[in-house]
Amino acid sequence: MSWFRRAPGPPPVVSVHARGGTEACGTAALLSPGQVLTCAHVVNEALGLPRLNPRRPADAELDVAFAHGERRIRAQVRVWVPPRTGTAVWHGDLCVLSLAEPAPTWIPPVVWTDMVQRQTLRAWHGCGDPVAFADVELKLLDGHVGYLDGELSGAAIGPGFSGGPLWTLSGRTAVGLVVGRLAQPDGAVTADHTVRRAWALPWQAVRAELARVDAVDVVSTCRWVRTAALHDPVGAELVSVLRTLLPVSAARAEPARHLAQELKLDTPQDGSVPTVEELASELLTTPRALPTLSEHLVTGSDGERPRRLASLLALGRVIEASALLSHGEYTFLEERLRDVVAWDDTLPARAAQAALRFTQPPDALCEPVLPPEAVGQMITGLEGCQEGDAVPEGTPRVPSLVHVVEFIAAAVPEAQREALHYWSKRVCARLGVHPAALDQRRADARLWAGLRSVPKTRLLARLSAYGPAAPGYFRCRLWQLRPDGSRHRMDTPAGDAPLTEEQVATVIRDGAERLQHNSRSEPPAVDIEVDRAGLHLPVDEWETGRPNDFEPSLPLGAVFQVTLRCPEMSRRVPQRDLERQRRWGDGRGRPLVVGPSPMDSREVAGLLRSTHVDANQVVVHGPPEVRNQLLDLCLALGVPVVLWDREALSHEHAGRLDPVSPTGPLHELPRRVHRYRARSLTEPSAQPARPALVWEDDAWDGLAHEDHALQLTDPDEGALNR
Repeated sequence: MSWFRRAPGPPPVVSVHARGGTEACGTAALLSPGQVLTCAHVVNEALGLPRLNPRRPADAELDVAFAHGERRIRAQVRVWVPPRTGTAVWHGDLCVLSLAEPAPTWIPPVVWTDMVQRQTLRAWHGCGDPVAFADVELKLLDGHVGYLDGELSGAAIGPGFSGGPLWTLSGRTAVGLVVGRLAQPDGAVTADHTVRRAWALPWQAVRAELARVDAVDVVSTCRWVRTAALHDPVGAELVSVLRTLLPVSAARAEPARHLAQELKLDTPQDGSVPTVEELASELLTTPRALPTLSEHLVTGSDGERPRRLASLLALGRVIEASALLSHGEYTFLEERLRDVVAWDDTLPARAAQAALRFTQPPDALCEPVLPPEAVGQMITGLEGCQEGDAVPEGTPRVPSLVHVVEFIAAAVPEAQREALHYWSKRVCARLGVHPAALDQRRADARLWAGLRSVPKTRLLARLSAYGPAAPGYFRCRLWQLRPDGSRHRMDTPAGDAPLTEEQVATVIRDGAERLQHNSRSEPPAVDIEVDRAGLHLPVDEWETGRPNDFEPSLPLGAVFQVTLRCPEMSRRVPQRDLERQRRWGDGRGRPLVVGPSPMDSREVAGLLRSTHVDANQVVVHGPPEVRNQLLDLCLALGVPVVLWDREALSHEHAGRLDPVSPTGPLHELPRRVHRYRARSLTEPSAQPARPALVWEDDAWDGLAHEDHALQLTDPDEGALNR
């Protein structure tokens, strides 16, 4: 018996049921959060079809149960490999089921390894009871079939076992899928009868069968390792390295106890220490054992890397059970990335696209949105990626996973950024990555994220219709927000004269350029203050006129970050400003997307007062009449940020705003809208949306009270309309 011992108990059992059925028809293996693998004949039985029915069930639904049936998820057939009969055993007989919702996060996907001769294995019944297991030994591995024999004591493989993983006794890896058993003899059993013989599909056969039906993508989402033996060249080299690193029992005692604690293993309580061979065997077969040991060897030596640690880590790159991260590093990162996804579920994919210039990202990052349950798949996928950027001689490259994490860190708030930077620094120190290489990746990430300071100055343009004296004309008054937070009125050459649309844009442009020149900073953000009717004016498209004899006229929104404000709603809705300030909170995005499915004002109001009571951003889709009602509703309920497409005619146009990343980092949204408007000048057909953005932070709060002489409209002024 090894010094490292597994705690007793069954792995989480997944079972297959008929819709609403109580009895398990068979067992299944969780491949990824969204799909499970079982036998095709198990699905046939759950659907009431002949057991060896070869035809794929069309649109049929069944239940997949977790935790003794306490959690059930509806499932449908995604991949079908029909049973192929012809002898006492049959081949094929696989089915991948797609889950209607992600599996519980506390159930990890199965880690697979190849089946080999003479293994002692364990199968579990679909009921999941701790007593319902059967121990077997692999007697013959014959191509695509593994023949299993069980002893005459204990349980035997029978109905309810089919489709489930065949586990190694460690309980950490599975080597194949239980398929069936040979028919038992009728009447009394004699010495001539074959009893307790079953067969399974080895993991290598499962991969081949799925590849045969063009389901390689399913295999790519699975976790599987190839295990080396102590007598293999890799195993022998590992033993040699460990003898140099930990030559005596006293040197192995603390690292071994740390490894057992991190991996939740039992150890003898007699003060003994594992042999070098026992430690090597654990590193060869247990996921994340090698990096977990190396982590302790660094931290346990006051941060100084032991002389032969590089040799141990080099072996880790060819031991598939090793992986890149230690158990602690993986857990820490998964928790932090789940927080990131809750904040912006589009950020990981965008960061990976920018960071991995020459590498195909893993499947989890090939979709624009990363669901929380796919964070683990993202991490393990990136652990296997390699980038080729130059590094100081004699040091390893920055791992692709660290590179992507640095890009994510560059775009998140400070507290999250510091936590991810701490993680990257620790991982790179353990791996021996040169600090200069990590600093370069961090600088690249800052450049990508555009982490510039907020504009030091802002310009407010208070826009109102001039009134009956000049129909179709406007009055425009300007205020400056200084870096110290003070505000003051700016004089304009036009004074209170009536202005055309182009003249308004010119006044705003001249005022903004004057602020930029005086502050010697980047162009200021421009806030346009309007009444309710003015929210629908395309102010960002108004031409600014030619600033000189050489530059052309450009739309205002292509030159500056232009957003809208509507204080009229605060005058009409009591307590609205207090609610707006509450929703704004820390400025982190908490979005609600209305669409692409139709929603009316009652549904949206219900969401904003219940599940989205803290939402500070709403993206509104739909036809103009519905969109306008929802815009008024969102502003009345204190939502400070509202984005919509002025030109959208229906919910089918929702995708036109995708290039703006509507639910991306909130603090970057005005900049993304600005860039989209600028790109529409050169690619109008590729940028069909006309985004409008209300942005009501607290920068201009109280301005109306500071200047009692000036109101949004004079008594003779009308609403903003044309």
